[in-house]
Amino acid sequence: MDTSPVIEIRDLHKSYGQLEVLKGVDIAAPRGHVVSLIGSSGSGKSTLLRCANLLEDSQQGEILFKGEPVAWRGTGAGRHPADRAQVVRIRTQLSMVFQQFNLWAHMTILQNVMEAPVTVLGRDRAEVEDRARGYLDRVGIGDKADAWPAQLSGGQQQRAAIARALCMEPAALLFDEPTSALDPELEQEVVRVIKSLADEGRTMILVTHDMKMARDCSDHVVFLHQGRIEEEGPPGALFGAPRSERLRGFLSSTLAHDPAHAAT
Repeated sequence: MDTSPVIEIRDLHKSYGQLEVLKGVDIAAPRGHVVSLIGSSGSGKSTLLRCANLLEDSQQGEILFKGEPVAWRGTGAGRHPADRAQVVRIRTQLSMVFQQFNLWAHMTILQNVMEAPVTVLGRDRAEVEDRARGYLDRVGIGDKADAWPAQLSGGQQQRAAIARALCMEPAALLFDEPTSALDPELEQEVVRVIKSLADEGRTMILVTHDMKMARDCSDHVVFLHQGRIEEEGPPGALFGAPRSERLRGFLSSTLAHDPAHAAT
C-alpha cells in the first residue's frame, strides 16, 4: 500500500498581526491514515487545518500536496500562493467539513451534495446524482435527499455535510471540530460515520475535542500547545502513557469535564 503523504507541512508559521499562532509546525498525513489534532482552545489546531487547505495564508514553511509543493509569491506577511490554478486544484481534492454545517438553505439536501461536483468539477449531473444518493445512503440519511436543511436535526445536517465532502471524491478529508456544535446524542451519529470512514482507510486530518474519537479513530495524534507540537505519536502512547506534563494536564481536565468518558 502506498503510504506517501497526501498532505505534508514543514516548519509552518502563521501570525495574525503580532499574534503568532503557529510557531514552526511539522505534520504529515500519509495515504490511508487518520491524523488527529488535539489541544486547548487557541492552540492553533483549526488554523493549521485552514492553512493546509489554503484557506489561510501562512508566512513561512512548506505545504506539499501529494509531494507537490505549494508555489508562493512574496515573503512574511506579504506571502501568498503564486498559482491560483494550483490552489483550486488542491482545494478540490481536500474536502473540508466545518463545525457549522454550511449547507445552502435554498437547496435540498441532494442539491447541496451535488452542487460542487457539477459546478466546480463540471461532472455529468446524472452521474453525480447517482453518486450523491449513494453517499447520502452511506451516511444514513438517504431518505432525506429531498428535504430542506431546516427540516433536519444538527446531526443529520452534519452527516449531509460529510456526504457533500465525500461526493467530491477527495484525496483527503479535513474535519474541523465536526461534532462540537451538536448535542451529545446527535454527536454520536456523526462519530459513527467518521469511525466508519476511518475503517475504510480514508485519509483524514481531524481537529477534535472528543478524546475518545481521537483515540479510537486515529493512526497518529498530535497535541498542540501554544502553536507548537508538544507531543505526538500513536494514540495508545499519547492517551495511555503521555510523557509531557502539559499533555497529562490537558487530558485529565478534558476527561474530567466529559461525563461520557468518566466511566471509561
